[in-house]
Amino acid sequence: MKASFRRLGQLGGVWILLAMPLAAATARIYITNHAGTTISIIDTKDNKVVGEIKDIEVPEAVDFAPDGSRLYITQGPDNVVTVIDRKTGNEIKKIPLSGHANDLAVTRDGKWVVVCIGQVPGGLDLIDTTSLENVKTIPAETRLHDVVLSPDSRFAVTTSPNGKFVRVFDLQSQQQAWEVKFDQGTLVPAIESGPDGSPRRIFVQLAESDGFTVVDFATHKEVTRIKFPDDQPSLTRAGSPPSHGISVAPDGKTLWVNSATYDSVFVYSLPELKLVGRVHLPQIMAPGREPISGGPEWIAFTPDSKTAYIANAGDRSVSAIDMKSLKAVARVQVGEAPGRMNTLVLP
Repeated sequence: MKASFRRLGQLGGVWILLAMPLAAATARIYITNHAGTTISIIDTKDNKVVGEIKDIEVPEAVDFAPDGSRLYITQGPDNVVTVIDRKTGNEIKKIPLSGHANDLAVTRDGKWVVVCIGQVPGGLDLIDTTSLENVKTIPAETRLHDVVLSPDSRFAVTTSPNGKFVRVFDLQSQQQAWEVKFDQGTLVPAIESGPDGSPRRIFVQLAESDGFTVVDFATHKEVTRIKFPDDQPSLTRAGSPPSHGISVAPDGKTLWVNSATYDSVFVYSLPELKLVGRVHLPQIMAPGREPISGGPEWIAFTPDSKTAYIANAGDRSVSAIDMKSLKAVARVQVGEAPGRMNTLVLP
């Protein structure tokens, strides 16, 4: 009897869990080490590294087939998506892209991999997972940075540090749907869903702001900006943006937002967007120098919304945080400059 696998991925704030009840699930966090050649795998049961994917030159982003059979990986030096058999670790194919690869995401039905092209001009590449071919590029005049999918995988929400926009693509018509312009570069997005599962708001980090902006999905307008409380001395960020890493928890009750300036993750209630707390993250303590931010980056969760994971790029670690007590429970050493993360759930 073959084992069955399930994928847990943040599709616009809705977390997809297939087949098995949560109690029987084993979740693993995959972390791309941006300055190395490895992807680290953390078992969430004991918060230890239990595996490593090697010889992936400058891994950028990783996502999974819905049944957990394949990994899709973008890499810094290569204009390809590398497809790996998850069970054997063997490479299946390198799929050529239209340009430099940045973030990627797999649709809920597993039929498409969408890839942000991070160059000028840029675009959104669409990969057919049956043929493993890049079948279309939806063009963009500048580079795309990050992507998150709506719960039904109809819409791909992308950001652009150069273009200073949030751009939404309709994956059914395979065209640009709408966009919102800003006065500064846009970084990591997240989507909040309404009671019926449709996308309600987009949360986006901005390149020059200690906080995030809120876009109404229905009206396509920015409705407010949230600034972190200015109540602590700021830290040197070692070149990182002030805020980089934002995500809606699987249960939809909280929004988690990283801050390199305060070396913390801030937690907001949903839908109210009230600050409920913060968790301080590791700092880099060099002898004879002031502390430097550990560079908090992307965020991942366990499917039961009990533990959050924060990649600390400068500290070469991932912090595991109890989401109820808002206390760090583990500091897991991984590879060089850990960045994007994703959660895979096994039976």
